[in-house]
Amino acid sequence: MLPAHKHTLATLLSDAVGQVALATQGASEAAFVEPVIVLERPKVAAHGDVASNVAMQLAKPLRANPRQLAQQIVDAVLANPAAKGLVEGAEVAGPGFINLRLAPAAKQDVVPAVLGEGAAFGRSTREEGKRVLVEFVSANPTGPLHVGHGRQATLGDALSNLLATQGYAVHREFYYNDAGVQINNLAISTQARARGFKPGDADWPEAAYNGEYIADIARDYLAGATVAAKDGDPVKGRGDVEDLDAIRVFAVAYLRHEQDMDLTAFGVKFDQFYLESSLYKEGRVESTVNALVAAGKTYEQDGALWLRTTDDGDDKDRVMRKTDGTYTYFVPDVAYHVAKWERGFTKVINVQGSDHHGTIARVRAGLQGLGVGIPKGYPDYVLHKMVTVMRDGQEVKISKRAGSYVTVRDLIEWSGGMAPGSEASPDQLDEETVRRGRDAVRFFLVSRKADTQFVFDIDLALKQNDENPVYYVQYAHARISTILSDWKTRYNGDLSQAAHADLAPLSSERAMALLNKLAEYPDMLANAADELAPHAVAFYLRDLAGEFHSFYNAERVLVDEEAPRNARIALLAATRQVLANGLATIGVSAPVKM
Repeated sequence: MLPAHKHTLATLLSDAVGQVALATQGASEAAFVEPVIVLERPKVAAHGDVASNVAMQLAKPLRANPRQLAQQIVDAVLANPAAKGLVEGAEVAGPGFINLRLAPAAKQDVVPAVLGEGAAFGRSTREEGKRVLVEFVSANPTGPLHVGHGRQATLGDALSNLLATQGYAVHREFYYNDAGVQINNLAISTQARARGFKPGDADWPEAAYNGEYIADIARDYLAGATVAAKDGDPVKGRGDVEDLDAIRVFAVAYLRHEQDMDLTAFGVKFDQFYLESSLYKEGRVESTVNALVAAGKTYEQDGALWLRTTDDGDDKDRVMRKTDGTYTYFVPDVAYHVAKWERGFTKVINVQGSDHHGTIARVRAGLQGLGVGIPKGYPDYVLHKMVTVMRDGQEVKISKRAGSYVTVRDLIEWSGGMAPGSEASPDQLDEETVRRGRDAVRFFLVSRKADTQFVFDIDLALKQNDENPVYYVQYAHARISTILSDWKTRYNGDLSQAAHADLAPLSSERAMALLNKLAEYPDMLANAADELAPHAVAFYLRDLAGEFHSFYNAERVLVDEEAPRNARIALLAATRQVLANGLATIGVSAPVKM
């Protein structure tokens, strides 16, 4: 339902409750009646368009039978002149539910609203002025992005877009774990390759990374190549196989550059790349530890420093500083979130793999221990499960380039039509392959709740029929585009005039179903943003495409009679716009031809 209609219905019900309370309780008691008007869509479409439980909510304080009270409220609503043209009928159901049926003209109002607002339809200013930081991907610069990172990228980017539709000022951030044991292993691996060793050799380090990408890094380092991440200075390979520090710096820069290219191919942009190493250089880790010690939140035991995380609900206390003097991985995370707070981000959402679940209690306990005013639930988390990749009915586990996992680049290439085993760098892929692959990967990975296991079926992603959900939705947009193009050619149609068409002919069951679905879009966006659930957008788009296909199969659009033709064209133009808006929210293109 359109926000304007929702507001009017809420006002009608509130006024009706006031009238009934005044008539039955008198002015003194009626003044204390403050109903919470909640409007919902009935589970059964035949029951109407809008339902409210306000009568059951007020039955006890008004000392009234809920069904009788509901009937009095219904009578008052229908008697209100403001209901004319909006409410066609109302009835009482069950123990006292109020079901309202909207007038056809009210349902048809969605068409000029969509066509008038265009890309802004569905957007809200209810959270305007509020800042939110969404951290996602945050891959270690030790290898290519894997499919888990792809799911994070999809969820994080779609969630950021979704929050922006509600007025939030969204800051996208990528946190690089560029310090610690894994980075040292990367340097040692590259050094071994530079010395001519390979996996399986007697001198190959046990903790080394085995992927072919390590050989690529070593080759470019020895050749004196220059690489640079988007936010970093250029780094030139020195060629000295004994200079481990130089190898480390080059390898990190090389992989950050590779990840930048993969993210570009994936259509994901960040406002800031934050380095873990900066937390140590700026003294943030040390100052955070010192503050927790000073606050009495730590203790020494067995040569290690422990944090009393059990004070904040953790199942056991956690080691902060190990016996060798190094910090456990959650300590810089605490320092990082203090930095987020100090930068003014009072709302923070982290999109991470479900294997990070144990980190939540530790980070929050550390933040609470500091006593700097950070709320207990800070930050919010969206945890996702991993992705299984299938092709030809078999699980695909290994990428030649990565050595032990399927990469984001693999997924984009395969979903775009490239055969497994063929390899290309992002700048070598043609634009259409990248678009096709990106669209399929993004739609698929956002189409399930984050906390559910996902099976990515390459064969399904390549199908060009209604079994493939992204094809099904994009085809609806392309099909409408073709119809509108034919209309312009055959009837000299002008879309700028479609918003003013007489919509009375849109009275059939299928037309009403499509109108109702269009009107759900603003509420769907708001609810999805509140629940941090970008998958709801993909669900909605599939339903909207389904309603369009059903309407199109039931009714001809380009008929000879002008009035129904123009009304149906306006409906299709509005549907195309909402499809485009929803696809843009999840980062998927809206092609006009397929």
